[in-house]
Amino acid sequence: MTRRILLLSVSAGAGHVRAADALDATVKALAAEGHDVEAGHLDVMDYVPSSFRRIYADFYLGLITHYPRLWGMLYRITDDTRPEAITQRMRRTIERLNTHRLRAAIADFAPDAIVCTHFLPAEMLMRQIRKGRVKAPVYLQVTDFDLHRMWVVPEMAGYFAASPEIAHRMRAVGLPADRVHTTGIPVMPAFAEAHDRRALATTFGLDPAMPTYLVMGGGAGVGALDTLADTLLASADGFQLVVLAGRNAEMLERLRHLAATRHAGRLFPQGYTHHVERLMACSDLAITKPGGLTTSECLAMGLPMIVNAPIPGQEERNADYLLEQGAAWKAIDGVALGWRLRELRDEPGRLAAMAARARAIGRPHAARNVIDAVLARLDAS
Repeated sequence: MTRRILLLSVSAGAGHVRAADALDATVKALAAEGHDVEAGHLDVMDYVPSSFRRIYADFYLGLITHYPRLWGMLYRITDDTRPEAITQRMRRTIERLNTHRLRAAIADFAPDAIVCTHFLPAEMLMRQIRKGRVKAPVYLQVTDFDLHRMWVVPEMAGYFAASPEIAHRMRAVGLPADRVHTTGIPVMPAFAEAHDRRALATTFGLDPAMPTYLVMGGGAGVGALDTLADTLLASADGFQLVVLAGRNAEMLERLRHLAATRHAGRLFPQGYTHHVERLMACSDLAITKPGGLTTSECLAMGLPMIVNAPIPGQEERNADYLLEQGAAWKAIDGVALGWRLRELRDEPGRLAAMAARARAIGRPHAARNVIDAVLARLDAS
């Protein structure tokens, strides 16, 4: 009998969806190997009224883009608010009233197990579990190196933590110790594969013998990436820069112009790619915002980082974790970033040590570990 695993994500930021995609790809790989398992993936935002989606997802994205300090304040306030507070009860009621279509879609899929990569569907299902309407075990995957109170959802069959510290915090707030698993944050199976740096570098036109730094602006290609690239390349030589412009076509064109007119042979612009692991395999260092998924992908590849412009709240805490573990440095602006690149270029042993730490705490098989835990319970029941 085929075991059906339903993955529920929320497109408020790309990380929750990417984590579910990684789990989906892992189930498909298992099915291809002959295992009797299949998966479905639903984005909760596809099953709620447009008014709720604008408030929940669009408001969040607008807030972190234009008012990051306000978001940081709200993050701290909600982290300190008790679940029984009137504001939290009102929030859960509003969410429940707007997720009727989602509940119907879940029933139609008839899952044997459910994995949530966002707390919204987990909270909604918590009530359904208590009322006896959901019999399938429900799991919650945390997608940051932090444990905000909203991720503390009772009644789950299991909780998947990004790191041993987050697992410890889960147990400390009262979640059952036997349900807490330290798996890491799921990344696509490709990040666990071996890669031939020289061959891939040649494919992208890179010099495989030259230090390569990868600048990631996210899927939307946010930020003045052209200005940053020009500043870095003008400040020092001896390295080449790959810059991901994501879906920002205007930025990609500006980077290409910059590469042709000022930094030929050193600047390599790239648009949106589904194979960022190939570029990471060619790189010695990533310059990136510290999102949970992006940093987990870097760690899985053993790629050290310089993190910049963290969003107050979860990204600041992600950055703290990476710095504490010795896998990253932090730069507050372009001047600091240029200085740090020169330091790492002049002292390659420091960069090698960061790479070793990244590799040590990376969890390239996190998605497989999550699915294995889910299947183990199904097999035992």
